[in-house]
Amino acid sequence: MALSRRELMLYGATGLVSAVFSTGGVAKVQPPLNGGPPLTSKAYYIQWMQKNRGEAANFLGQRWDRFEQLIAHKDVWDDRNKRAYLLTPRERFVTKANIARAYEGHYLDIGYGVTITGPHTVARMTNSIDVRPGDKVLEIGTGSGYQSAYLSYLTDKVYSIEIIKPLAARTRGIYDGLIADGYTEYQHISTHTGDGYYGLKEEAPFDRIIVTCGIDHIPPPLLQQLRPNGIMVIPVGPPGVQHVLKVTKKQAADGSFTVARSDIYQGGTLSFVPFTKLGQSGIVGTHNGD
Repeated sequence: MALSRRELMLYGATGLVSAVFSTGGVAKVQPPLNGGPPLTSKAYYIQWMQKNRGEAANFLGQRWDRFEQLIAHKDVWDDRNKRAYLLTPRERFVTKANIARAYEGHYLDIGYGVTITGPHTVARMTNSIDVRPGDKVLEIGTGSGYQSAYLSYLTDKVYSIEIIKPLAARTRGIYDGLIADGYTEYQHISTHTGDGYYGLKEEAPFDRIIVTCGIDHIPPPLLQQLRPNGIMVIPVGPPGVQHVLKVTKKQAADGSFTVARSDIYQGGTLSFVPFTKLGQSGIVGTHNGD
């Protein structure tokens, strides 16, 4: 979108601040007041975020540029989800080797044989489950931590489970570091280590469930832990060729349940890391075929 002369002046001034930040570094972070950052222009967004969040202008500019692509591809459509994307510092969740690529549209390697999902997919999957304030949300596959961070701007009840112990520990450390920097919203993310196929029974039921790994069926324990009229998004299909399904659990007047499915990409497929399985000696294969 075109910028006015005043906006260009503001952007030019705020852009000078980026030189004092290290990669991903922040100054004093304040809670996202008054509904969060403005959606009107790149210049005003950067100005607001630097004043209220102390983030680096170079990353903010890249985040906004990707935001415009999300809108163009219809991957995000309501204002709450737009602001959730714009508030989440993706650069803090990628590896140091990929810091310059944080806002590319691709999946990026984070070690341990897994990736951080691309911003377009994260945005579309999140917007599709329509998280409301106070909803209890379960994420299967904590991974980098970016997805749950995004969710924390939509609800204060986020639960996430990761099967790879050292990755879970590393990501918990990232959250704790961000909380220390002032991102207090991440205090609402409860992290767990285990096999996500079985969900988190002790915290069920959940209003929303988001699965970030591919499998060839919908795990029955996750359906059981989904609240009536709850929504799940999950990549379903053979390895490397998954359809991202929106699954809605409906309860009839007689107490019976039905499950409605729709494809959030209208038939398009994506490739997700496999939904791995935990055995007595560690990770042993995947849940495909179960």
